[in-house]
Amino acid sequence: MILAVASGKGGTGKTTVAVNLARTLGSGVRLLDCDVEEPNNHLFLQGERVAEEAVTLPVPEVDASLCDGCGECGRFCEYNAIVSFGAAPLVFPELCHGCGGCTMVCPRKAIREVGRRIGVVETIQADSITLIQGRLDVGVAMAPPLIRAVKARLTRGTRAILDAPPGTSCPVVTTLRGSDFVLLVTEPTPFGLHDLELAVLMVRELGMPFGVVINRVGIGDDRVHRFCAREEIPVLQEIPDDRRIAEAYSRGNLIVDALPQYRGLFEDLIERIMKTGSRRSQDTGG
Repeated sequence: MILAVASGKGGTGKTTVAVNLARTLGSGVRLLDCDVEEPNNHLFLQGERVAEEAVTLPVPEVDASLCDGCGECGRFCEYNAIVSFGAAPLVFPELCHGCGGCTMVCPRKAIREVGRRIGVVETIQADSITLIQGRLDVGVAMAPPLIRAVKARLTRGTRAILDAPPGTSCPVVTTLRGSDFVLLVTEPTPFGLHDLELAVLMVRELGMPFGVVINRVGIGDDRVHRFCAREEIPVLQEIPDDRRIAEAYSRGNLIVDALPQYRGLFEDLIERIMKTGSRRSQDTGG
């Protein structure tokens, strides 16, 4: 099963849930940190870096000696990454999505693609967990190409957990696509509810089975619970507002290691995810 852990906002405990689930699953699990702008799973999983690979995005390079300034490339590009004003076109690499369309439509074959580095994919072996994380280079604007490079290290049939970026933007959608189940982590506060509603709209638009974990139960009110009941969204687990959890987090320790009494909570969560995912797949004919 490929499980994606997401949240409508940052700070709800998404990474906490992801890394503790990975530890609970144990041998053979792959943990993919897809928050490539600010990866932090490695702070909780001490291990050895076994591989690092640079990731590039193909961007156009124009041969001015062949170009006649026809402008076909600029008319094709939806992102204005290449524009022509009757002369050799200007290229804006930071806007390019690497689709290769400008190269294909150029009638004089004056455009070729060159690789532009956008970041790296690192593989870290932390005991039984294989952590794969992307690290976007400073100044690079687009995260989805690097997230796809991280997900390319997935092996079908292997248990995997994807720690998504916070929010509901393109990087999150890129992370979630292809997952078997989405776990939305929220908190019982007005901000938590507001952003959970956005996240629910997103996963429903994607047509993906999902459930909710409510973290820090006890700090707010019951509006998140009432919303989930009204929308028939399964609340798969509740994590209490326990100061000891915050202290363990601040030291970079996993809950299930520092507070073994909580291991059963995550084991129960895994069981509920499996049951809910299987049931919803049957309901939709999957």
